[in-house]
Amino acid sequence: MTTRERLYLFDTTLRDGAQTTGVDFSLADKIAVARMLDRLGVDYIEGGYPGANPLDTEFFSVERGLRATFTAFGMTKRAGVSVSNDPGVTGLLEAKAGAICFVAKAWDFHVHTALGCTLEENLEGLAESVRAATARGREVIVDCEHFFDGCKANPDYALSVAAKAHASGARWVVLCDTNGGTLPDEVERIVAEVMRHVPGSHLGIHAHDDTGHAVANSLAAVCAGVRQIQGTLNGLGERCGNANLVSLIPTLKLKEPYASRFTIGVSDAAMAGLAPLSRAFDEILNRQPNRQAPYVGASAFATKAGIHASAVLKDPRTYEHVEPESVGNARAVLVSTQAGRSNVLSELERLGVTVSRDDPRIARLLDEVKEREALGYAYEGADASFYVLAQRVLGRMQEYFKVERFKVNVERRYNADGNLVTFSEATVKIVVDGETMISAAEGDGPVNALDRALRKDLGKYQSQIAGMELMDFKVRIFQGGTDAVTRVLIESRDGTGESWTTVGVSANIIDASFQALTDSIIYKLMRSEAQG
Repeated sequence: MTTRERLYLFDTTLRDGAQTTGVDFSLADKIAVARMLDRLGVDYIEGGYPGANPLDTEFFSVERGLRATFTAFGMTKRAGVSVSNDPGVTGLLEAKAGAICFVAKAWDFHVHTALGCTLEENLEGLAESVRAATARGREVIVDCEHFFDGCKANPDYALSVAAKAHASGARWVVLCDTNGGTLPDEVERIVAEVMRHVPGSHLGIHAHDDTGHAVANSLAAVCAGVRQIQGTLNGLGERCGNANLVSLIPTLKLKEPYASRFTIGVSDAAMAGLAPLSRAFDEILNRQPNRQAPYVGASAFATKAGIHASAVLKDPRTYEHVEPESVGNARAVLVSTQAGRSNVLSELERLGVTVSRDDPRIARLLDEVKEREALGYAYEGADASFYVLAQRVLGRMQEYFKVERFKVNVERRYNADGNLVTFSEATVKIVVDGETMISAAEGDGPVNALDRALRKDLGKYQSQIAGMELMDFKVRIFQGGTDAVTRVLIESRDGTGESWTTVGVSANIIDASFQALTDSIIYKLMRSEAQG
């Protein structure tokens, strides 16, 4: 058997990823993400820039207990001062980190404009910084910033920066496409040239996604000879982001020629948790996961058209390039206006609804779905509402409660402190097992008030909805104009951690929200009943 070469994964989520617009890590976030990455099996975790801000400085002072090599990031020595008198370099040398990643300018344009020093002074600062770190027993990585643009503008100088870093003792010389404008064929050609000066076993790639080619550029660099890949979870990073490690990892492990030629530190078992890890990371950031993310997105293995669904049910290989379970994802056959009987049957099976394939009610259910989607309903992202609808069409749903009426008041006023506030109150009248109950509740907004009022007292069913909470609320205008139809999607969760999504549609956003809320409660009651 041919021995596979080792590729090393360098994660910069907590440094480069922290530059993402709208992302602000707390210390607890950084610790949690570092541990997630360590369990995944990456080789290097770049924690940030100690000394640049209080958060990163504190992060480098705490105990982390990581298997991966924890890495500090910072600039090389400034021109005109010694290493010992440069506070930035001193901070890196004193940080609790197994490796130091120095960023060095590789584009002569930036050396003159950003650093304001000579090309030779830039090389000298790089060499002295690397030697100082290696003398302290640190593994050194040099990020050659703007390397590809620099190589196009002044190839001799860019190559001299890479060669100087290697000659000075850097373990890794990383070629950075800092502006993200280089294309895969250029990457492969330039890396081949660099390998005449620095061996591929010491080269890395750091790609940005400004042309949408960060993953492709990283793979092109690997094919050309580099053996370290830098990237981030879910492609986080400034501007358009960095190379997405969540896409790269399964590609390297499952796709040829990478699977046969290389090995990485991520085990098959760890990769099987990749989709949950990706979503958990988005949860930390309080961001909605990208449904169409390669490998791990909710739609990555979703089939909508009826003819495709039929083929997938016969043999998943017809429309799936890998097994979804290999990355912790799951197959989804969606129910929509493009659906056929195969979609409906597959979704019913997934939801645990037993029905014969030739049951005539399946056709009625399919017609009902298509009619309702023409009105604005969308069941492909609201499986709980589909479950409720299916059970109703199949005649298997009892009437748990009946809503007689509801009312919502929204008042804008000045409070006792003289501040302008908005006040919402909802009243719901329902009948449960012949008993009429009226519940009222206040909320942060009309939907929150309605949710609280509806769940305040369901009589004999109250214990079954204990622990339920509204997690997410999305609104979309289905048809524009003053007579617009509003679609509301509501995500709910119970005390066990199970979550589900329901949909409501109406010209009135409150009415649409109430539909989704009632579906959510009915779904919870039906599932509780089914589970005994």
